Amino acid sequence: MGELRTPAKVKIIVGILAKDSQAVEAVRDTLRNRFGEEELALPPFPFTFTNYYVDEIGNAPVRAFFSYETLVDRETIVDIKLWSNDVELEIAKQNGTPGLRPVNLDPGYMTLGQFFLATTKDQRQRVYMQRGIFVEPTLYFQDGHFHAFDWTYRDYQSEKYITYLEQVRARLAYQLSTGKPYRLRTNH
Repeated sequence: MGELRTPAKVKIIVGILAKDSQAVEAVRDTLRNRFGEEELALPPFPFTFTNYYVDEIGNAPVRAFFSYETLVDRETIVDIKLWSNDVELEIAKQNGTPGLRPVNLDPGYMTLGQFFLATTKDQRQRVYMQRGIFVEPTLYFQDGHFHAFDWTYRDYQSEKYITYLEQVRARLAYQLSTGKPYRLRTNH
């Protein structure tokens, strides 16, 4: 029998899809209040990979990403996804568009070997966690870079996303090896 071990903590990354940069900024404090200090941001840029969100977000959405310094147990992704769904609903209510999300939050977590996205939708490649939440292995790390699976969303295969996620992974590796946040590193 194998020895039971608690896996290393993970880094939370939240992707935001919104109608504009102001909508991204409006939700940042809510995210900071939940996850703590931001570690690395990918500021809003045009999201052009699909028009799937036009009815909810509009025809010129922006995407942004934020990673957070505090590491968490991977099981917390269930609570995080349920919480992010509630935040989306509250923003829609405040916006006067119940049922239509002007902001879409995509929480995920990173290990040294993979990046996972949380979702409420079941598919063959998704693993059920609990309380209606699944995780999808979205990217895997090999030979110094993240790589896509057959099912990985096209945008997550883009150079922009992968470059950002590799920068986040470098910070995670530093944090796991030293026990200190990346911002406290010393340059020799």
